[in-house]
Amino acid sequence: MESHTRGDVLDLRVLHALELDARAPFSRIAAVLGVSDQTVARRFRALRTEAGLRVVGVRCAASESFEHWLLRVRCAPEGAMPIAEALAKRPDTSWIGLTSGGTEVTCTVNVRSRDDADDLLIGKLPRTPHIVDIRAHQLLHRYYGGPAGWLHKSGALTPEETAALAPPAPPAPPGPAVITADDEPLVAALERDGRATYPELQRATGLSESAVRRRLARLVASGALYVDVEFDSGHLGYRNSSMLCVTAAPRALHAVGEALGADPEVAYAAATTGPSNLMAVVITRNSGHLYRYLSDRLGGLDGVEHVESMPLLRRVKQLTYRPFRG
Repeated sequence: MESHTRGDVLDLRVLHALELDARAPFSRIAAVLGVSDQTVARRFRALRTEAGLRVVGVRCAASESFEHWLLRVRCAPEGAMPIAEALAKRPDTSWIGLTSGGTEVTCTVNVRSRDDADDLLIGKLPRTPHIVDIRAHQLLHRYYGGPAGWLHKSGALTPEETAALAPPAPPAPPGPAVITADDEPLVAALERDGRATYPELQRATGLSESAVRRRLARLVASGALYVDVEFDSGHLGYRNSSMLCVTAAPRALHAVGEALGADPEVAYAAATTGPSNLMAVVITRNSGHLYRYLSDRLGGLDGVEHVESMPLLRRVKQLTYRPFRG
């Protein structure tokens, strides 16, 4: 990852530290980075204002409580934004963007059952005015993204600093990764603020602080939940975000997916159902950088048969909040 222009090196290091442990106390981050607690707190507040920094709990794609879908909703031009705004109000949508010149709404949806998916895809969306076409892709396997943040590939922190900041992985509890009804108040509180203190989580759930700690540790260890860091990459000089739909030969699907996941430009990569069998979110400095990535890197991967690239014009919803617009 090359040097950025607006955010300075300390911003990058603070963001990388938060990606490693989004709930880490400022004092621990400061000790590893060699700055004061007050400096980290000031940078955190500034990043919230200038780069839309948010820390939020996310229901993980590994959780067996949910099915995860990518929807591509093609709309009449006058209908795209109202439809995106309506989808953003749904609690089951986690990311919404406008692509294809502003005529396509792309969103990810987390549903508890196939009946819930059918209700949205067959019941509600087709009856919405201005929708021309709906393509639904179930997310099958994640190669990169989720708990692994984009800045993990930046080299902003040394291996020693990374080891000092990364929380120890607790042993995974037996059984599948499931968010139960009893977990919902805790998950909802973390979706609002992933850095909520334990006393705040105690008040939100009605549980004792020790019970909150145990339940949060279990959810994270099982893979049902993680705490994510989201920010405007333009603050670091990476102003272009694009979604790629890639068709790989079946024999090469896993190899291409793994290769995508390893690329420094790729923030998210997954295998999907549908005409294309891979999707990726790519973050580049500008259109020339995107061109070089498509022609030199992606074009040189054995097994890639077709690539559709769609610049992201606007984020309407990211995770559980509406993003900062600067």
